[in-house]
Amino acid sequence: MAKDNRRPLLPNRHPQANLFICDIADAVIKSDMASMEHPIFTLSKKPMREAKVYEHGDVRLEVTPSNKGIANIYDKDILIFAISQIMAAKNEGRPYAREIMFQARDFLEFSNRHTGGHDYDLLRDSLDRLDGTRLRTTIRTGGDETWEAFGLIDGAKIKRTRNDGRVTEWGLRLSEWLFKAIEANEVLTLHPDYFRLRKPIERRIYEIARKHCGAKESWQINLRKLQKKCGSSDATRNFRMAVRALCDFDHLPDYSVSIASDMVSFRSRTAALTTNLEYAANLRPETYDTARQAAPGWDVYVIEQEWRAWVSELLEQGMEPPRHADNAFIGFCRKWASRQ
Repeated sequence: MAKDNRRPLLPNRHPQANLFICDIADAVIKSDMASMEHPIFTLSKKPMREAKVYEHGDVRLEVTPSNKGIANIYDKDILIFAISQIMAAKNEGRPYAREIMFQARDFLEFSNRHTGGHDYDLLRDSLDRLDGTRLRTTIRTGGDETWEAFGLIDGAKIKRTRNDGRVTEWGLRLSEWLFKAIEANEVLTLHPDYFRLRKPIERRIYEIARKHCGAKESWQINLRKLQKKCGSSDATRNFRMAVRALCDFDHLPDYSVSIASDMVSFRSRTAALTTNLEYAANLRPETYDTARQAAPGWDVYVIEQEWRAWVSELLEQGMEPPRHADNAFIGFCRKWASRQ
């Protein structure tokens, strides 16, 4: 198969914002496990106005659209943004609730999108589809298994000024079903490059690998079963080509992919990072001097223990730690000092 001359990943449109997301513990990208496990979102940007049904084991999922169509995997970015903000507040001991208010530009930068006028219109359309999409399912969240019917969100709002109609704030209210998953810590960290994946099928395959392979060294799944879990209605030969493209370019975050006899294998890229100590054992002596300037008055060795605990958590969740340990530690010290 001839390779596409384009780079497999989208450009990093907001490098400073992404640097913050990568290096600071309270801004990591998170998604709920249920939507990573099951194909809730459509993979097409074209409006899908027919209900879709997914059954696997004792799980039955029926997704019904509004006249705007079923929410697609790019609409899900808003939920990832909301979950990430709520989890950051939860982990810091700050108040949090099902309803969040936000600035559109913060979301657009977070999800590696353009920030032109049309992108604000697309955001409004996404909120429409999320609000109109209804689920009927037996998927567990928070340890409870019940048949439920609900929307992905329980409403959204856009606040405008009375004088010039300028949008001042955006908001949404998560469904109780999704909020229950957050309360139960049924969320996983995503690699920042998730938002740089070009194709919907690549995002969906990454979610499944992240959920099932996690920090394990490897995981295998039959091609047809993978296609079913993706919710892909494409011909099997086309789906196979998409998987082989992931193998050829080797650009999936966190995992390398291979396929043989229609068995798809995922191998964790962090498996070689055996311990947190190995990753960060060789911090340069001058790094501690810079860290003291970043966190004046604080014992940098105490902060280092907290930083190493954070790195260990990333490794356990299958995330790659920041590439430059020294810079990451200094950034962590700076953030630590600002919090205190």
